[in-house]
Formats: sequence, structure tokens, C-alpha cells
Amino acid sequence: MATFTLRVNGEARTVDVDPDTPLLYVLRDNLALKGPRFGCGLAQCGACTVHVNGEAVRSCVLPIEALKDGAVTTLEGLGTSAKPAKIQQAFIDEQAAQCGYCINGMIMTSAALLEKNKTPSESDIRAALADNLCRCGTHKRIVAAVKRAAAA
Repeated sequence: MATFTLRVNGEARTVDVDPDTPLLYVLRDNLALKGPRFGCGLAQCGACTVHVNGEAVRSCVLPIEALKDGAVTTLEGLGTSAKPAKIQQAFIDEQAAQCGYCINGMIMTSAALLEKNKTPSESDIRAALADNLCRCGTHKRIVAAVKRAAAA
């Protein structure tokens, strides 16, 4: 076990875990943040996506010791239910969630895209989201939500 201090959603948080513990487990089990989800455990589905220093990363394969001084943002750090971020509100307005399991990854990947590209084309959006799996078939609504957030 080792002690790590992380900056998560703007707050310093200290945890005592094994250095090879995946960030996802620290977020969910130690910090009670339930936005990022366990999907595949292989960084292939995107359900566990968070931002580290503004970049969308798969937290299920990122060991906590690799973070160093990285700032982590989870779905909870984007906005609140009372004041959702633009991208979160757009997903609500477009009713882009069906089962909701993939939505964390879709929103976090979309938020990272919009930070880099304020006016993405539909092909930019589809390319950014290509590695996020969704079996419910709400892809049209998800793309519409990203377009809506970009226009807001």
C-alpha cells in the first residue's frame, strides 16, 4: 500500500492503495464517484473514460502511480444535476441515453473533443466517438447532442 494525493474534480483527495490499482477502482471504490463505469477492463469500450489533464483516457487500465501530478475530471466534475455542463444538458435535451451505461464515456469523450474543436463536423464527432461502444443504438441522438453542445 502507498499513499497518493490526487486532484480530482478540483479537490485534493488522498487515498491509500496499491500503486498498480487502476484509477477506475480508486475513483469508484475509494472516492465514491460513480460516473466512470467498469465495462470491459481492457480500455476497449470507453465506459470508464475520465479526463487526465484535459485528455480523455480509459481509467480501467491506468494505474494510480502513473498519474503523478495529473488533474482528473470525472463526469461528476463537469456539472451537477442542478447545473449540468453544456454537453450534459445537450445529452438530456436530445434524450441520448437509453440504458445509460455508455453515456459516461460518450459525454467525457465528447467534452474532450469540444475542448479541442469548438465546431466539430459530424465526421469529427463520429471519429472521436468511434471507439466508444454502445449497444442501445442511440448513436444518432448522441451525435445530435454533441452538435447541440457545440452550437450552445
